[in-house]
Amino acid sequence: MRIFRGLDEARHGFAPSAVTIGNFDGVHAGHRELMRRTLTTAAELGVKPSAITFHPHPTTIVAPERAPRLLTTPDERCALMAADGIQQVLILPFDRELANLTPDEFLHRVLLDILGARAVIVGNNFHFGRKQSGTIGDLRRCPGLRTEIVPLLIRRGIPVSSSEIRGLLAAGNINKANRLLERPYSITGSVVPGDGRGSKQTVPTLNLQTSSLEDSTSALPADGVYITRTTDPDSGRRWDSVTNIGFRPTFDGQHLTIETFLFGPFVDLAPARIRLEFLFRLRAERKFDSADALRTQIIRDVTRAQKYFRRVHQFVHAG
Repeated sequence: MRIFRGLDEARHGFAPSAVTIGNFDGVHAGHRELMRRTLTTAAELGVKPSAITFHPHPTTIVAPERAPRLLTTPDERCALMAADGIQQVLILPFDRELANLTPDEFLHRVLLDILGARAVIVGNNFHFGRKQSGTIGDLRRCPGLRTEIVPLLIRRGIPVSSSEIRGLLAAGNINKANRLLERPYSITGSVVPGDGRGSKQTVPTLNLQTSSLEDSTSALPADGVYITRTTDPDSGRRWDSVTNIGFRPTFDGQHLTIETFLFGPFVDLAPARIRLEFLFRLRAERKFDSADALRTQIIRDVTRAQKYFRRVHQFVHAG
């Protein structure tokens, strides 16, 4: 995949294109419908299947008080779109200048002149330009531009949207969130030293750096204990695991922690970074009377998680 990080870069090599436009946060099942239609249309027209995404999220500029916590970074979005066959992505820096473009300016200066768009593929609630005043009708009235509309995807009565997924994560409903994403929700970060309580009082864990996650726009699942899969993105090593997100109330914790217990050894060095995929929520975080009581509960959590992975592995082998 080729990634363009601004209009100046896109002037050289982006055109001609069939382009889908959106924030694409999470690259969920609904977004993937847009990607599939873009691939089909690009093949019919003999142009490059392409996408435009924005960074930062437009809401941070036009209504910062409503800016959402994000499900994916721009680079994660690009990787997911590449896996779906998109050949190039323009990460368009969203600033006041872009926000003030009229629909006509965005359509002609950006889509037609710079990106060489032969087709635009969007959702049925798509708006663009200053104060979101541009409509699908404006796209359809543009000569030589094919416009395709993909309706909102509904899964088991739930509309598939990034905001819906954020709400499910905040409620700890990881199963439904993953269903709308069509993959396990994941976060990636650096491993940092803990305070040593795990190895001395409960069980040893890897601690994910939370300062950047907690203070940034990254979305986190609700506090609780989750069955997870842990990957070292640098080496590709993988472990079945259990992860606790929360404030460690048993020890009167004041800061968010994300602690992961691996079901296997490191073999050599502990990973410097890990990616956590959240598979199932075991329980909410709660305060225990003692470290021993917490250790007993962790053993129960691990036992349930091991049964879960045995069923998964049996299913995979049977298939």
